[in-house]
Amino acid sequence: MIIAVDFDGTIVEHEYPRIGKPIPFAIEVLKKLQEEEGHTLILWTMREGKLLQDAINFCESRGLKFYAHNKNYPDEIIEEGTIRKISADIYIDDRNIGGLFDWGIIYRIIKSGANRIENLDMLENRMQKENKNWFIRMGEALEKAKRGY
Repeated sequence: MIIAVDFDGTIVEHEYPRIGKPIPFAIEVLKKLQEEEGHTLILWTMREGKLLQDAINFCESRGLKFYAHNKNYPDEIIEEGTIRKISADIYIDDRNIGGLFDWGIIYRIIKSGANRIENLDMLENRMQKENKNWFIRMGEALEKAKRGY
């Protein structure tokens, strides 16, 4: 599966144009999706030029190397300043409706194959078996993220 991942507000806290603090477990989950699950990751960000390179360097210094950056494949030529949507199966972005899920939830959604809203019932049923419903678990995860752990 091809997964497009935003940078500011998704991998790091939103401090654009600076690089914010890492969001807990973002890098670890992305590496696991790439290395263990075999997904192709594309960095999809509004950053370009030096600011894009700063984001790439930040991720690579933590062991995360994306297949491509702001394009569908590494050798694709795109004029700087051109804005277009890349082709991906899933987009992970803090600007989603409802915001960014906890990275543990993101991993479970992708691993379960629930990449569409209608498929989330399967994941919700599994979570209910753990005696907590989806919204309680999501709320707990969001509270933990706000507290920084």
